[in-house]
Amino acid sequence: MAKARNILGLVAVLVILLSSFAHTILGWKSLQPRIAATGAPADLIVGLRIGWQWGGVAMLGFGIICGAIFVHRLRGQNVSSFPAMVTGLLYVAFGAFALNLSGNPFFAVFIVPGVLLLIASWPMR
Repeated sequence: MAKARNILGLVAVLVILLSSFAHTILGWKSLQPRIAATGAPADLIVGLRIGWQWGGVAMLGFGIICGAIFVHRLRGQNVSSFPAMVTGLLYVAFGAFALNLSGNPFFAVFIVPGVLLLIASWPMR
């Protein structure tokens, strides 16, 4: 059971890492021209880009931290899964918030890996 949960954690990590790349590179390439078309000032666009790309870098960091946890656990090391649990909770909370605010089912891209991380990292009895 523990091995399956650690593998599930790595699946969640893979989704997070892939979405980090998609968010940072592909997402901004799609979003930037649409923002520019509104006539937004250049400094506002730069500020949005910085925040947008920070989000992608943060996702990469979360993925690396959680990946290290589940790799170490698969190797039999006793490593706390608390950081992965916090990441899962934040992913689910943000995804639910964004889904509720926008009505866009796209935000399941946060909820799904968040739930997988919670399942993989929840303390076992």
